[in-house]
Amino acid sequence: MQQPPAAEMPRPERLPDTPHKHLTSETTRDVLRIQHKVLMAIRRHLDAEGFVEIRVPIIGPVTDPGARGAKQVDIDYYGRRYKLMTSAILYKQASLLAFDKIFCIAPNVRLEPLETAGTSRHLAEFNQIDVEAAGYSREQIMRVAQEIVVCAVREAIESMPKELERLGRDTDLFGDLLRRPFDLISHADAVSEVGGDPHAEIDWEGEARISRKATRPFFVTDYPKGSRGFYDRESRELPGVLRNFDLLAPEGYGELASGGEREFEYARIVTRMRETGENASKYAWYLDMVRDGIPDSAGFGIGLERLTRYITGVEHIWEACAYPKLPGVYSP
Repeated sequence: MQQPPAAEMPRPERLPDTPHKHLTSETTRDVLRIQHKVLMAIRRHLDAEGFVEIRVPIIGPVTDPGARGAKQVDIDYYGRRYKLMTSAILYKQASLLAFDKIFCIAPNVRLEPLETAGTSRHLAEFNQIDVEAAGYSREQIMRVAQEIVVCAVREAIESMPKELERLGRDTDLFGDLLRRPFDLISHADAVSEVGGDPHAEIDWEGEARISRKATRPFFVTDYPKGSRGFYDRESRELPGVLRNFDLLAPEGYGELASGGEREFEYARIVTRMRETGENASKYAWYLDMVRDGIPDSAGFGIGLERLTRYITGVEHIWEACAYPKLPGVYSP
């Protein structure tokens, strides 16, 4: 795979091999076998918990506006400008009109900033396990996220021990994850620990530093309102604080998932759109639906490749993908 001629662009430590070498590598085969088993186990778990799997669009008139520095991709849809999905958040809320608890596993495209090429955990195209449940609180949906991670790790350990051994993954490191609930820290406390802007996201290096200190995944909650999109619900008791969370993996692997409670009332959503600088007219179909009434809900999205990277212990996220696309790197 070739690097574009931009001398100033950060270069990953190691780029993917050619498709032939990558797909015939025993490492790739082991990682993708584990990913397959993990995905099957997650599907079984969510089905047993009453979630219905649906298919969401990969193109639409709008997409998630809160994709942390990534550029959206426009396409010509019969003379109209549509977007490739960076996240199916709005469609997840819409799907609750059909079922109370849904999940979907779908590709997302985010043209991440070039500086993410060397983080070992960003892809321009990735798959996400999205979950949404009507009437759930943040705490309830966090439990679902924890159960998915525990289910995935247990499946890999029990059904793929030889593959994990060949990959050099020390499964003893999962002991805390399987035995105890995940820890929780507030955004304010996390910023105090690693530094940064208390009114913004924790930067990627900060996430890596705080996750290196952990022995099992942990939640970061209560992000400031200005750091996220209009759909994360603002606390009624603590104005300016969102009822949301990130789920971070230990060992420096960083963010696995983001989620929280959703705004569902028309007036609040329009106000939040204005506060974040969004043009409400772009969201006509969504706002029409909200005006007619949608359930209050909570949900999250887990990056499949990030979860696979953490479980298998591979260094680079592209090793958890059959056809990897790194930010700024030309590839098939």
